[in-house]
Amino acid sequence: MKIIAIDSSGLVASVAVVEDDILIGEYNVQYKKTHSQTLLPMLDELKRMVELDLDTVDAIALAKGPGSFTGLRIGSATAKGLGLAMKVPLVEIPTLDGLACNLYGTDKLVCPIMDARRNQVYTGIYEFERMEQHDGSDETPHLSYRLKTVLGQCAVPIEEIAEKCNRLDREVIFLGDGVPVFAERLSQLLTVPYSFAPAHMNRQRAASFATLAFSYLREGRCVAAKDHAPEYLRLSQAEREKQEKEQG
Repeated sequence: MKIIAIDSSGLVASVAVVEDDILIGEYNVQYKKTHSQTLLPMLDELKRMVELDLDTVDAIALAKGPGSFTGLRIGSATAKGLGLAMKVPLVEIPTLDGLACNLYGTDKLVCPIMDARRNQVYTGIYEFERMEQHDGSDETPHLSYRLKTVLGQCAVPIEEIAEKCNRLDREVIFLGDGVPVFAERLSQLLTVPYSFAPAHMNRQRAASFATLAFSYLREGRCVAAKDHAPEYLRLSQAEREKQEKEQG
């Protein structure tokens, strides 16, 4: 099974092609260009580099949200266009789930934080559940890990997620573009051991979304391209201002 995965929910634009357990190619960019300028050219270049035959692709995986409103719309339009043209389904991955998957197999709690502005973060808390598979022999069992949600993705003040981590009383790893924004505040709030993921793990990667997408597809969790819609978690600034005006 082969999947194209795309993510433009945050600062990084990322595309990947994954076939079963093999990452065929991945292209990640975080620079001074908008995702509308980078996403399709990146995908086209990756397709050319790996000689991808689009007829062999089984699904398109994408970050469903939350994240940047503009970024999510760009990713959504790109994925829907590809899905309709290629006649393949879309696999919608919650953004924070995909980000947490970067730290596959850790025994620590994983807390992705994305800067949501207005002193809030898009966040969630996750752990990896250890799975043992025995083949009937006395040999060492095959191990794998399943992403488990401790706190589902939400938009909350940084103080609230720090308090939830403290109450769980376990070591936690933070990652995401909210880390440089809130690192100092976290140092003041946390009473549990914590660390920040290193550079190669601390931003969205399309390959992580693809990894989750395979399990989603096996469970039948996909949608027709025409039915996809981003999940924003909260109102856009324009919608908030309209609501405040109406209430006023």
